[in-house]
Amino acid sequence: MAHPDPAPRLLSDDTFRRLCRARDLLAAEYQSQVPLDLAAREACLSPFHFHRLFRATFGETPHDFLTSRRMEHARRLLASGAMSVTEICFEVGYSSLGSFSSKFQSLVGRPPTQYQREVRRVFGYPRPWNIILVPVCYFSAYGAG
Repeated sequence: MAHPDPAPRLLSDDTFRRLCRARDLLAAEYQSQVPLDLAAREACLSPFHFHRLFRATFGETPHDFLTSRRMEHARRLLASGAMSVTEICFEVGYSSLGSFSSKFQSLVGRPPTQYQREVRRVFGYPRPWNIILVPVCYFSAYGAG
């Protein structure tokens, strides 16, 4: 019977900072195709070690991290109703509407067009993020909560 891997070793402060710097690069450039070796170079690691340490440290691969950022932004844009699904696809860094739609559906559970229709139906408001992002303290301060 194989023994599970021992507990992961703690990263040095320097390695952790370099991984965070690479993650910040990925977050800032989520709309473009950031090659793994570029992110690895930012962390001063080989692509193999960067991928392994990134996943062990942050609980997701660099690709999954980028995809999450793109889909979060896509959901906000879809909720705004200001752009078409095709425009949003290109805005968040996809070059294929089919790839974007299938990835969105696999992560969100419905196609982007359906998500956009449901948000409009539920909120009935052209810019629902204005409502969603109002701090809770505002409501309690003015007796609305």
